[in-house]
Amino acid sequence: MKLSPEERIQLHGFNNLTKSLSFNMYDICYTKTREEREAYLEYIDEQYNADRLTKILENVADIIGAHVLNIAKQDYIPQGASVTILVSEGPIVEVPTEASFDESPGPLPEAVTMHLDKSHITVHTYPEYHPYEGISTFRADIDVSTCGEISPLKALHYLIHSFDTDIMTMDYRVRGFTRDINGHKLFIDHDINSIQNYIPEKIKDDYDMIDVNVYPQNIFHTKCKLKDFDLNNYLFGYSKEKLDSNEMDEITNKLKMEMDEIFYGKNMKRHT
Repeated sequence: MKLSPEERIQLHGFNNLTKSLSFNMYDICYTKTREEREAYLEYIDEQYNADRLTKILENVADIIGAHVLNIAKQDYIPQGASVTILVSEGPIVEVPTEASFDESPGPLPEAVTMHLDKSHITVHTYPEYHPYEGISTFRADIDVSTCGEISPLKALHYLIHSFDTDIMTMDYRVRGFTRDINGHKLFIDHDINSIQNYIPEKIKDDYDMIDVNVYPQNIFHTKCKLKDFDLNNYLFGYSKEKLDSNEMDEITNKLKMEMDEIFYGKNMKRHT
């Protein structure tokens, strides 16, 4: 239901609720030899270097309506990268309305639509590998923290679009409080029952998804695991046609075990 200006809550001063989105993605790959592993890590470092990550975060800033104040970025040796962007209130092209809080997927990069202040966006990448089982994993952690009218969940659709991911975990938290003109505290300024409402249906169809939400504390958690498994998508530099059936079964079991352990957040019993 659309609210008139008279029906909307009037605040005492600036909306200083802190809304934080943590987006965590994993890409899994089987790298049988040292050469394959090194080639995979080199590919990841090139594909998701600090310059590429900076562009992704700048697009996030555009989507949530932020003005970039400062960028710090670093490519690490032997692998990995980090980017931190400080942002402030951006141009306001329309008056914030209740539509800002609709539980619907946000846009891909187009134009600034809202505003915020005292905020930051960060990304850190973690390429790594198993010491002897041939599994290589690329993880990226992205945090979008805003203070103001808009939820960083509006950037979630674009973030998913920007990474090829087998496992995703997402956390959304609203912290602090703001006051209405009578001094009454508001601990959240929009309705939300699941992070899934900010993910397009086409993407949700591709994943198994679990929610763990603590509604009274404004804490929301969603994790996702890709449903379909095609071994060719996890072999680096060759296809499964080069493997015999025993090798395919062994590699498939290792990859699925890795994905299940990440998804459920625990080590599982391995069959020998």
